[in-house]
Amino acid sequence: MTKKKAYKPGSATIAMNKRARHEYFIEEEIEAGLALQGWEVKSLRAGKANISDSYVVFRNGEAYLFGATITPLNVASSHIVCDPTRSRKLLLNKKELDKLFGLSNRDGYTIVALSMYWKNAWSKIKIGVAKGKQLHDKRTDIKDREWKVSQSRIMKNAGR
Repeated sequence: MTKKKAYKPGSATIAMNKRARHEYFIEEEIEAGLALQGWEVKSLRAGKANISDSYVVFRNGEAYLFGATITPLNVASSHIVCDPTRSRKLLLNKKELDKLFGLSNRDGYTIVALSMYWKNAWSKIKIGVAKGKQLHDKRTDIKDREWKVSQSRIMKNAGR
């Protein structure tokens, strides 16, 4: 009888979109599966993914991840013509698709990819319904972040 491998939370992440939280207010997050080809899975296992400029588009009642780049490995895809930037279908149920479509049709809202990770043997992507930030919003976030750092520094040195 084989024993299940222990779940390691740090090693499950494939790619992160750190810029998304800086550029947008994330209002809702949804986990979706990805329809991938074999060479793409091998490249993801090697960590060759970039989702920094990716977003979700709707075509024929289905959601697709557009703008994600998965660089092919030289040894894994010798007989297949690989397209690193192809649109990949998101695996969502009908209820989630309808909800996302309704949320994205509001003015100023878009759906961006936040992170890509492994969940057991499946590749999952976390997408978020986002509203764009303006320059003063970004400055406020930076100011809050710097204040938290200095506050923790003050509290650390207050006991001395």
